[in-house]
Amino acid sequence: MFTRTQTRPLKIGKLPLGGGAPVSVQTMANVDPHDAAALTAQIARCAERGADLVRLTVPNIDAAKVFGEVRKASPVPLVADIHFDYRCALASIEAGADALRLNPGNIGGAEKVREVARAASARRVPIRVGVNGGSLEKDILEKHGGATPEALVESAMRHVKLLEDEGFRDIAISVKASDVARTLAAYRLLAERTDCPLHLGVTEAGTFIPGTVRSSVALGILLSEGIGDTIRVSLTDVPEREVKVGLEILRSLGLRAPGPSVTSCPTCGRTKADVMRVAAEVEEAMEGWCARHAGRARSPSAPHVAVMGCVVNGPGEARDADIALCGGKGEFMLFVHGQLVGRVPEKEAAAAVLRALEG
Repeated sequence: MFTRTQTRPLKIGKLPLGGGAPVSVQTMANVDPHDAAALTAQIARCAERGADLVRLTVPNIDAAKVFGEVRKASPVPLVADIHFDYRCALASIEAGADALRLNPGNIGGAEKVREVARAASARRVPIRVGVNGGSLEKDILEKHGGATPEALVESAMRHVKLLEDEGFRDIAISVKASDVARTLAAYRLLAERTDCPLHLGVTEAGTFIPGTVRSSVALGILLSEGIGDTIRVSLTDVPEREVKVGLEILRSLGLRAPGPSVTSCPTCGRTKADVMRVAAEVEEAMEGWCARHAGRARSPSAPHVAVMGCVVNGPGEARDADIALCGGKGEFMLFVHGQLVGRVPEKEAAAAVLRALEG
């Protein structure tokens, strides 16, 4: 639908970034960075839902040691998020980090940034320069009168120059604001100034509904303009839901293979079954099915499932869908290719859809 801006290629582990590679979806773990079991479990859940990479905060050396343990078990590349202490960056590189996220302005000065760059270069570990409105240098804030798009970009390019002067070029950049207008302006300006891959996001976007809307508007516009190589939807929520929203943004723009095709009604006073819950369960089950059957999920004949609340539109959707559930009182009629095959209790509805798919 559009031409993507060409950026320099780099790799985060085995994941290509920039250079025309598919736009990737990432998220950030939010459990205790010292709890290896909790981190491993959360990363696995995010990967199952389609995350291409996951970021972990590394606030101290002990967390860097845990990072190394978790990295060995992770099915996706891991990014170490570093603030204030450059030694955490060095320890994370030693622990096997696939990439670093740095704000070079808050880790102790140019020489410490250079030391991190030398260590990262030796291990071929990319660095994302991450700038947002809350971390701008005093002189830049004074020059621009606040966290303007121009200020965000000037700060990012200052840090990029520091790395490039050290001969380090495996760099990605983010310039996140907390509102749509500044986010759009900052990334458009940045795309004109550099060929580094760009990590898109709206920082501190909010809780699920407002955060999803802000992120979808900003990221959708930028991606449709060809800007962006990887995205993170920052929500005050669990990271699995960030991944879900990110995937749907990419799917809506044709940048990711279609996901589950689930039609569901908005419900009304006629509804006697919990359609909202069942539709969510069916969609979740379908995500897993699509992951296990990637070839069929991408094909034009990918299955279409309908979850309807009553007999008003249910029979019509049953004819048009491959599999359909039509609600009754605490149960659903199950249709396969338009033919009624039986009735299933509400609590077994999603499982019945999966059995029909697998059959």
